Amino acid sequence: MDVGDFDYSLPPELVAQEPPPRRDASRLMVLHRDGRLEHRRFPDIVGYLQGETVYLNDTRVLRARIPMTRSTGGKVEALLVRRLADRRWKALLDAGGKLRIGERLALKDGSSAAISAKDQDQWTLEFDVEPDLARVGEPPIPPYIRRPAEPRDSERYQTVYAAKEGAIAAPTAGLHFTPEILARLSTRALTLHVGTGTFKPVKCEDVGDHRMEAEAYEIPGPPSGKVVAVGTTTCRALEAWARTGQVAGWTDLFITPPFEFKVVKALVTNFHLPRSTLLMLVCAFAGRERILAAYGEAIREKYRFFSYGDAMLIL
Repeated sequence: MDVGDFDYSLPPELVAQEPPPRRDASRLMVLHRDGRLEHRRFPDIVGYLQGETVYLNDTRVLRARIPMTRSTGGKVEALLVRRLADRRWKALLDAGGKLRIGERLALKDGSSAAISAKDQDQWTLEFDVEPDLARVGEPPIPPYIRRPAEPRDSERYQTVYAAKEGAIAAPTAGLHFTPEILARLSTRALTLHVGTGTFKPVKCEDVGDHRMEAEAYEIPGPPSGKVVAVGTTTCRALEAWARTGQVAGWTDLFITPPFEFKVVKALVTNFHLPRSTLLMLVCAFAGRERILAAYGEAIREKYRFFSYGDAMLIL
């Protein structure tokens, strides 16, 4: 399929820049497989999921965005992608000028890191000491949120059930859940550490030429029967298990239409970026035309899009 098949036009003012005042204050679009739509509030989700097993991704987001300074005084923003070994990390670097192997970058706590290698768009950083992310890092809110990270993002760009550190982006479908809502559902946790595979843009015209970067996952035990997945990352972990039988490992599963879902029967998700792998997964789950029609309705009804936006339940 062509990447343009997953495009749509979104008014910029519908990109949520702030979290809602309460986690469960978001709207909920309920999409039935026959195309029928319902406009609800998120707490209404409990009535749809009674008696179901609801799987959550309990990954915890690292404070992985680190402001750094070059010897020239120029600013560099590092997004730590993956820890390689003691003091060595893969990172994405955003700088105003060309970076060089061997260059040393300063952190705000006085420590520094040297650039030791580059592999495609990722750099290797070797830190003097293991970075204290609680002190030098910031919440890695996405670039379409056009403001600096704030203290409240440390809480709100994290699910209430986050437990295992390792993600560089939040499993955002879970941001709407409160302890009160969870108490009324039958839930189980798994872990998929969200990495660049989830949000890396599709740059090729033919979707089949795109390759997902592998992400680590762990499922405490094999699911029994069909389940509800909260988020595309949860869905990918479950469907990876269904194809490999492995309850832990790395998955580069790329879900596009057509796709046979063997485990997931219903999906809780947010509204995703055009041309993204996340939108492609949702289209595979419910049908491209049906999803794009629902997105058109969401735009007309002024739903809020992306990470801090509203939610969709696909039944």
